[in-house]
Amino acid sequence: MKKHSRTRNIILIIVGIIVILAVAVWCLWGREIRTIATLHQVGDNPYLYVMEYKADYDLDDVVSKDVDQNPEILQYVIRKIGKGLPIKVKSSQVADEKGELRTFNCTSMQAKNATGDGYLYGRNYDYFANPTLVTLSHPAKGYASLAVSDMSHFGFSLDVLPTKLLKKVMCLASIYAPVDGINEKGLCTSIMALHHQAANQQTGKHSVGTSVIMRLWLDRCATVEEALNLLSTVDIRHDSIVGSGYHYMVADAKGHCAIVEFDKDDGWKTMVLHKPDSMNYHLVTNHLLSPKYRTDEPDSTVGNPGSKSWWRYAVADEYLNGRDGVLTTAEMFECLGLVHWEHLVLPNGKVEVTQYSNVYDQKALTLDLRPWNQYDTVYHFSL
Repeated sequence: MKKHSRTRNIILIIVGIIVILAVAVWCLWGREIRTIATLHQVGDNPYLYVMEYKADYDLDDVVSKDVDQNPEILQYVIRKIGKGLPIKVKSSQVADEKGELRTFNCTSMQAKNATGDGYLYGRNYDYFANPTLVTLSHPAKGYASLAVSDMSHFGFSLDVLPTKLLKKVMCLASIYAPVDGINEKGLCTSIMALHHQAANQQTGKHSVGTSVIMRLWLDRCATVEEALNLLSTVDIRHDSIVGSGYHYMVADAKGHCAIVEFDKDDGWKTMVLHKPDSMNYHLVTNHLLSPKYRTDEPDSTVGNPGSKSWWRYAVADEYLNGRDGVLTTAEMFECLGLVHWEHLVLPNGKVEVTQYSNVYDQKALTLDLRPWNQYDTVYHFSL
């Protein structure tokens, strides 16, 4: 009898310890676990994932700590997640022999929706073939949003996918790494690369990095005016390790749209190019459009001629202008299709594609996404 009682007590102690550990783990990582549990492959596409972000994140903390470089953002996220555990993660972006990413080529545009009274926001993300993650977030303080990330920014590639727990943890970095998105107010934003133009504003304000400014816009801004006001409160410092700079497009549900650039010859001061009231569309590729630098001829000092930026701009502009900037979703995809990459072989042998093409409906608050490896397929997401 005593032996059975001793055995039972040992079992109860072990069960108690397990329960205590489980409760502790849940208290520490419950929201992260819930977030990771939502991560799944979309349809039969092995390189497209979706995740609902349920974990806590603090943009004020990121801003106050001046976290403005991609490696710093990754380590910041891991420190928050790891609670002191020695977890490491690094970006798998591929640089050339000079440590630069020369071929980051994108196209973005806003046009009036031909099938309603709202606006459409189109976007090609041209880069090497990488997996893509769509992140749905409902922050406690901020607007809900759908944002799309290139998963190479937080450690993934076609050979490294989130199939195991520790790999899935890396996806929690996506909240700080959008490359385009839409929020519940219909505000859209996206990023385009500019060769050798990494902004480095130093006005004494807190600094934010390449993608964090877009997360701030998505979480906190309903209009272009609000986005520009927020922008004026921080310094933008692009990822110096990548070797590329960027400009942005931000557009709201009322049809206001602006291209945000930085003056490479005057302390990286912000330059804003608004969509004229007389126009139904606004367009940007990978060269400066602000009047100080704008040119119709390819010029390596204001953009990347190797990306065919001027050609892509001219082709898309002709299409948009021919329809007075009023497009259906199908026409927006057609326009994006005219300037997308497919098996573009670069001089160094690397192959670039359009990783995805997106069309956001700024009134319906939806995202239609065409991925690179299933370009005739459209995946639908909504807020």
